[in-house]
Amino acid sequence: MNGLELSKKIAGYLDNKKAKDVKILKIDDLTVVTDYIVIATGTSTTQVKALADEVDFQVKTKLGKDPARVEGYESKNWILLDYETVIVHVFHPQAREYYDLDKLWADGTEIEFEIEKEEE
Repeated sequence: MNGLELSKKIAGYLDNKKAKDVKILKIDDLTVVTDYIVIATGTSTTQVKALADEVDFQVKTKLGKDPARVEGYESKNWILLDYETVIVHVFHPQAREYYDLDKLWADGTEIEFEIEKEEE
């Protein structure tokens, strides 16, 4: 699975769990660190953790991929899951506003995605 497909799957998992303002940015022309970033917001520290847990669980069980690195579970204000070609940022609203990755990576290309509803 390439980075674009993975980022769209992850965005769908986040949306299905009621994440706010989910965004995919293609940044491979801007950095060598990753190809795509997925940014999402949870409404509370509890939801931030739940969203990150959901991404980890879904990617692991459905796609067979573990994150190379995970950061931020202690604070639950900004959790990062690094899947190498895709880095996922799940923010608490104040942390998203403070760090403003949307502005930092504004030169990236925003990728549209359709949400596939999860089957029960």
